[in-house]
Amino acid sequence: MASLDGKVALITGAASGLGKAIAELYAKNGAAVAIADINQQAADAAAAEIKAAGGKAIGIAMDVTSEEAVNAGTDKTVDAFGSLDVLISNAGVQIINPIDQFAFADWKKMLAIHLDGGFLTTKAALKHMYKDNRGGTVIYMGSVHSHEASKLKSAYITAKHGLLGLARTLAKEGAAHNVRSHVICPGFVRTPLVEKQIPEQAKELGISEQEVIKNVMLKDTVDGVFTTVEDIAETALFLAAFPSAALTGQSIVVSHGWYMQ
Repeated sequence: MASLDGKVALITGAASGLGKAIAELYAKNGAAVAIADINQQAADAAAAEIKAAGGKAIGIAMDVTSEEAVNAGTDKTVDAFGSLDVLISNAGVQIINPIDQFAFADWKKMLAIHLDGGFLTTKAALKHMYKDNRGGTVIYMGSVHSHEASKLKSAYITAKHGLLGLARTLAKEGAAHNVRSHVICPGFVRTPLVEKQIPEQAKELGISEQEVIKNVMLKDTVDGVFTTVEDIAETALFLAAFPSAALTGQSIVVSHGWYMQ
């Protein structure tokens, strides 16, 4: 398997959680990484950690719902490192509520961050990946909820389903320019985003937090175990380093057997 030596990766939502783990692993495997996050201070701190460990990184302030901010951050990445080979569209949030109580403003916010963010970062990246057909890889952070539904998450599930369509369309359009695309679909990973959901779901469903973990989050896994950030980072490394377009347009489920396709 090829390494990421000499490659440049832009990762959104990378100051913490899954994005940070991917950035750190990419840097260890030779990539220069742009840590894009809505929090500039956190992005700079994450980049500093990578540089202290001997890697190449910069922090970038990026609101993925702003076309201007996305374009500026993407161009800054290319100005700093000379190219763009991998985009990880990872930025996301979660809002829990049943459909009949889901505020329209919250619905629009969720779709803007997950879907508009995926589209805007893709469009900005393709300007550089399509140039001279140099190619690249675009990876969207989906979820098992790209394939399955759960109560209380209508906007999140709608958005994650939508990323499958975007990735598959890009696989077809991007092939002529040597661009591949994928969706990584994690099961529940104990990131801050998931930790926040545990008490929220317990309150909404009227059950204990342990019951949320055992009977809601992990009940359909084969072993009752959370997926880890390392599991997802290793998957992102494999997909970015894969040497040919034999693997493109795919949804890769990493979930301890929850949803098998």
